[in-house]
Amino acid sequence: MRNFFILLKHELRMLLISPPTYIAAVLFLGLMGFLYWAILRGMVNTSEDTLPIVQFLRIFWIPVFFVVPLLTMRSIAGERSTGTLDTLMTTPTSRMAVILSKFSGAYIFYMLLWLATLGFPWITAKFFPSAALTGGLMEPAPIIGGFAFLAISGILFISIGIFASSITRSQLVAGMLSFTTLFVVIIGGQQLGNISHSGADLNGWIDGVVNYLQIFEHLDDFSRGIIDTRPFFYYTSTGGLLLGLSTLVIEAKA
Repeated sequence: MRNFFILLKHELRMLLISPPTYIAAVLFLGLMGFLYWAILRGMVNTSEDTLPIVQFLRIFWIPVFFVVPLLTMRSIAGERSTGTLDTLMTTPTSRMAVILSKFSGAYIFYMLLWLATLGFPWITAKFFPSAALTGGLMEPAPIIGGFAFLAISGILFISIGIFASSITRSQLVAGMLSFTTLFVVIIGGQQLGNISHSGADLNGWIDGVVNYLQIFEHLDDFSRGIIDTRPFFYYTSTGGLLLGLSTLVIEAKA
């Protein structure tokens, strides 16, 4: 455990001095700030029943596609290309501790970026008090539920990035693999759900699996305060499996 915390401290320090980290942060906050403003402006022009925070969280997939690859692509691929991973493997540190430290560092930074977006409603309420009169900007239930979804789904997303980085020594290839896999998991699963809902004749168990993998439906449930254990199991088990595979990969290539 002591080795894990030493590695985690090192990983966080490397993230703080890595240019892609700041590129990801600037792109994330700039893009999400603009989208939040666009949502509020749209609600002023057109009456909406959905709270602004709920609409804001529904576009979570946009930053995920570029933030996760930027945060994870150098985690293992970068160290393998520079030879530092081989040096690390000669120490008494376990392979699992190495993988978990890299996952934890990227996950912590990922969640800090999302937590920073809580400042958007606060800034809006401070500079535009009339917008806060409705009480919809800081509605606690969708905020708590939505961020619970972001926290649990982030386990899977960051694990995908770590696994992609573990199977190559090229950071560019790792980023492309991470982006592609995230696209298939998020958008591909949604398209399968649309096919299922359109009345396509699917076997019962296939239809159940497709519905089980609907990430956007998980978000809608969490935003309404519906906490289901099935998404927890899906994200944590799949994320754990990918981290386990990443450990096997670096052991095989060590």
